[in-house]
Amino acid sequence: MSEEYPVSLTVDYPDRKLNRLTTFFRAFMIIPIYIVFMLLLGGSYSYKGGEDAGAWVAGLGFVFLPLVLMILFRKKYPQWWYDWNYNLIKFCYRIESYLYLLTDIYPSTDEDQAVHVELPYPNAASLNRWLPLVKWILAIPHFIVLLFLGIASWIVVIIAWFAILFTGNYPKGLFEFVVNVLRWSIRVYAYALILTTDKYPPFRLGI
Repeated sequence: MSEEYPVSLTVDYPDRKLNRLTTFFRAFMIIPIYIVFMLLLGGSYSYKGGEDAGAWVAGLGFVFLPLVLMILFRKKYPQWWYDWNYNLIKFCYRIESYLYLLTDIYPSTDEDQAVHVELPYPNAASLNRWLPLVKWILAIPHFIVLLFLGIASWIVVIIAWFAILFTGNYPKGLFEFVVNVLRWSIRVYAYALILTTDKYPPFRLGI
């Protein structure tokens, strides 16, 4: 049995009839919360000092370049930068899970709901200070694979869309495939973007 990867994602399977109406209009239902998410990624924030000293970083979306420099020169991963990245990526995957019809519960800005992300706080002293400079290059094979898996996921979601409209259920095999692709993607992002682990993501669908 392969060793468990330190970053993972699970989505509770909806063992009930899903809402056909919100499923039919999902592409429109997602717009308001997606706008909120995009504002978080690219919003404008000012530096105020004190407890709000990091607001300017939040306006850039995920904290990445400052982390590269901090790990490279100080071997530190500030807790509040981790908290921001962790909560933002959880929010992101709640939205994606709703868009991919895995849940009919509208995405919350702060509650986990049916989507559970495991992204442990890293021991910065154990991180390789040089890897953040090249992780995005090392992750290119994963991005290529995820491109094709993403296309397959959308085909599966379209099939699931019809299945939910006619039966009210998301076929479990299709559900698990989409969750597995999302799990693969979050592991790659944790490795190459959020920088919480130096362990190279596995090329596999599943836990």
